[in-house]
Amino acid sequence: MNEPLEGGCLCARIRYRIEGAPRWVGHCHCSMCRRAAGAPYVTWISVKSENFRWTRGEPKVHASSAKATRLFCPDCGSQLAFRFNDKPHLYDITAGTLDDPARVTPKENIYWDTRIPAHITANDLPERRIEG
Repeated sequence: MNEPLEGGCLCARIRYRIEGAPRWVGHCHCSMCRRAAGAPYVTWISVKSENFRWTRGEPKVHASSAKATRLFCPDCGSQLAFRFNDKPHLYDITAGTLDDPARVTPKENIYWDTRIPAHITANDLPERRIEG
């Protein structure tokens, strides 16, 4: 991927830029992501912190668990990012907030065993189990 990825929240108060190729792109089916997004799953783009920057505004940070924080726009509520406390070198960015989400392709599902059974979503992708 040569061109940077750019995106931002619904109200455009917060903008970001990703340089370089994502480390990983996939769908998370865990209950915390579902509740935070109000959706059956969330598609994440994992990038190195050195390849990510906020270009306008600053998100609000919410400690959603003892292990991680979620970053969102304090005005419109758009969930923008997720960070594990023990992995400060990474940002996980919500693919739905990209200006052009079609530029990234999910490669797998995580927390598939906690998915909502009535939703058939991307089930042609391999499953990866996350420990912890």
